[in-house]
Amino acid sequence: MRRERTDAARNRAKILAAAEAIVAARGVQGLSMAEVAAAAGVGVGTLYRRFGDRSGLAYALIDAREREFQAAFVEGPPPLGPGAEPAERARAFLRALTDRTVEQLDLLLMAETAGPTARFGGAYDAYHAHLVMLIGLARPEADAYCLADALLAPLAAPLLAQRLRGCGVAVERVKSALDELLAGVLAR
Repeated sequence: MRRERTDAARNRAKILAAAEAIVAARGVQGLSMAEVAAAAGVGVGTLYRRFGDRSGLAYALIDAREREFQAAFVEGPPPLGPGAEPAERARAFLRALTDRTVEQLDLLLMAETAGPTARFGGAYDAYHAHLVMLIGLARPEADAYCLADALLAPLAAPLLAQRLRGCGVAVERVKSALDELLAGVLAR
């Protein structure tokens, strides 16, 4: 794989920081390629060559956070990372995933509704495999594969957006419900 040039990496970081600031201030709908380019101090052509279009830029924003999140649960400190008991890690994971989803809810909502199976693959597969492993360690006799899907379902961006914004459910309430669901899954 070819390494990214230093100036290209610097531009990418500036572009992503500018795009994050715009999304934080005005939401995904406010994400304009021309504004991002101006805020980052790069040409619009650079932005289009690098990301293709607005959705490519949105996916790059998701990817940057996603890499940080996956590093935290794969190799970070416990309880999210290795070193804690499987049940404790699963609880920390679901709570951190809730925060991670809420943090980029509009971007994830756009990504997860792009097509019928847009939510699945990539990050979902990593989350699913992680939970399958943890459930399998905590309850070897359980159907970890299907139970992992049950634990991830409440964190689908469209459902979470509806509960938080449409129904006024607090994030802590979602986390508490996931704690209860996990306790039921891990009960013998």
